[in-house]
Amino acid sequence: MDVRSMCLGLLAFGDASGYEIKKEFEQGPLRHFMDASFGSIYPALTRMTEDGLLECRMESQDKRPDKKVYSITAKGTEALEAALAGPISIDKVKSDFSFVMLFADRLPRSRVRALIDEQITFVKDSVAELEETEVGSDNAGASFVRRYGIAINKAQADFLERNRHFIEAAARDDDQPALRHVEPVS
Repeated sequence: MDVRSMCLGLLAFGDASGYEIKKEFEQGPLRHFMDASFGSIYPALTRMTEDGLLECRMESQDKRPDKKVYSITAKGTEALEAALAGPISIDKVKSDFSFVMLFADRLPRSRVRALIDEQITFVKDSVAELEETEVGSDNAGASFVRRYGIAINKAQADFLERNRHFIEAAARDDDQPALRHVEPVS
């Protein structure tokens, strides 16, 4: 999904400032499967306001500048529904962990073990967090997505625990020197 559609979707749940939208991408349940930066959120909010998809009002704050709070309009709701009805991209998993594991044979075994331990801890913490966020106000979609996230993270932890010995065996011994690239002699 593009940032515009993601912002419209969040605003369909209720009014929010750009900062609150970013916070949902960083700390809320969306952080498990969506990402957006301030550099993409704010221009999208400005453009959607200009296009009539959102309304913006200023709210005063004590000892701070006024904040812009965005609301989705009827036209914005139509745009969101059109985006939801359109084709979606195939999911892609972006994972620094997977990238590093691709080169596990270049790492000391202790480093590979530590990375796997950290990843297992991270996904188990994610499961616990997602399980704790269940509230009676979950709509069917939020409940489904939360349970889907729990299942994915549990499967990842299970895979790592059952298969870690394969990648640990591929890593080099801790006392073995690192592989170095040598330029060919011409």
